[in-house]
Amino acid sequence: MLVLLAVGVWFALPHLPGLFGFAREETGTPESVPPAACRGSSEAGGHPASAAFDGFNNRYWAPEKTGEGVGEHLECDFAQPVRMMKIVVFSGTSARQDEFLTQGRPARLTVELTSKDGKKTDRTIRLRDQAGQQTFDVRGSDTVRAKLTVDSAYGSGEDRRTAVAEVEFFGRRE
Repeated sequence: MLVLLAVGVWFALPHLPGLFGFAREETGTPESVPPAACRGSSEAGGHPASAAFDGFNNRYWAPEKTGEGVGEHLECDFAQPVRMMKIVVFSGTSARQDEFLTQGRPARLTVELTSKDGKKTDRTIRLRDQAGQQTFDVRGSDTVRAKLTVDSAYGSGEDRRTAVAEVEFFGRRE
């Protein structure tokens, strides 16, 4: 019996780090992984892409064109590969309700994650038309770039831009 147990342990040893790593990934709290660089497809004056990643939800990114903003996007690069787990989005101009409705807000975003080997994975997320944080499970391994593209918007109009107050990424550095 002891010999069988010893043989089982011997064969299991190479797999233990992977099992413990998997358990840590699934049960641990993901950490904030801010991007090293970000850019927008366009930017309205005073509302650069960097405002959506500055840690404050009272400044925002808005594209140059007014209207729905369909096709406009934010793109981020990470300094080192990230195991992406969650994305937090504050849509609109602010997390405060009285400021939230002053511009358009994304209703649907396509999140495209690019891994270091160039493989791309997409996920469409649907946002509620409400102020404050909205959290989404968006997973990707070895992620070096994230792109968020506006597919549709709430409250759009000829004199309004689709705004994003803040985007935060959570996961693990690989």
